[in-house]
Amino acid sequence: MSARSPDFTSIAFRQALGRFPTGVTVVTACMPGEDPVGLTVSSFNSVSLDPPLVFWSLSLGSSSKSVFERCERYIIHVLSAEQFDIASRFASGTREQRFEGVPLVRTAGGQLRLDLECAAWFECYNRHRFVEGDHLMLLGEVEHCEHSPALPLIYHAGGYDLTPARQ
Repeated sequence: MSARSPDFTSIAFRQALGRFPTGVTVVTACMPGEDPVGLTVSSFNSVSLDPPLVFWSLSLGSSSKSVFERCERYIIHVLSAEQFDIASRFASGTREQRFEGVPLVRTAGGQLRLDLECAAWFECYNRHRFVEGDHLMLLGEVEHCEHSPALPLIYHAGGYDLTPARQ
């Protein structure tokens, strides 16, 4: 048995998915002897607490795909509400433009991390990757994480939600 063909257009599917708000992350990696790569990703989720696992996906058409297929480790930065400019920068432009003027620091695990006050960050071992549909799926085992009290940047209905959360 298999799934029935969709009874909707890809535009309708994208619009329906856009009703689900997500956090905004920048994922970075650096292969030995190569410049760092990074991109804005909103397809990030927790998978397991024991072991600590997270999941994200990357378009097969991404210029960064070859690095994430090969790298052993990467860092997922959960952006704060004030980091809209960082999200925009890492969503377009060349590799060099994305990192230009952005402070970096090396983690204890040897990875380059954005030296910014992100809401959280996760240093991950690239545990498993596989292709499904038009995306590369990546399962990361978290080796280190930190968080701050900063409010997260939210992506919803095709744009960034810059409205602070209310309690």
